[in-house]
Amino acid sequence: MCNKECNETSISKILDFILELQKCADNTDLDTTGCDRPCLGPAINNGLIFNTRPITLYACQTGTLWTMPYNLNGTVGESTVFKISKVDGNCATFEILAPNPETDNPLIPYVSTNNFFTIDLSCVLAIRCLDDTYTM
Repeated sequence: MCNKECNETSISKILDFILELQKCADNTDLDTTGCDRPCLGPAINNGLIFNTRPITLYACQTGTLWTMPYNLNGTVGESTVFKISKVDGNCATFEILAPNPETDNPLIPYVSTNNFFTIDLSCVLAIRCLDDTYTM
């Protein structure tokens, strides 16, 4: 859990930026790539606008992908893909994203699980931004 002694890091600043992008998901200008892209991706075929920049986290001690369990409509699984939902200093809360059970829709690879976790970002070695997407 977080306390008032958490200090900001570069990772927390990047996550703050991603969180702001997700709040302003109606911008469709795509001039750059990577974590510092100034907007989320374009509208997809059915008119939905990308609203999520999914990320993966790498653990400090081992450099391995951070994995978290989830429960989605009674289906239990583990995921390495997350959506930032809150940043508080050097602590962050993420929603766990699950693979989309509708395998015929490659434009929406993840779904929201409504399962969350909070970590101290000093436990995170690095993050990786995945392609922008729409999550339900």
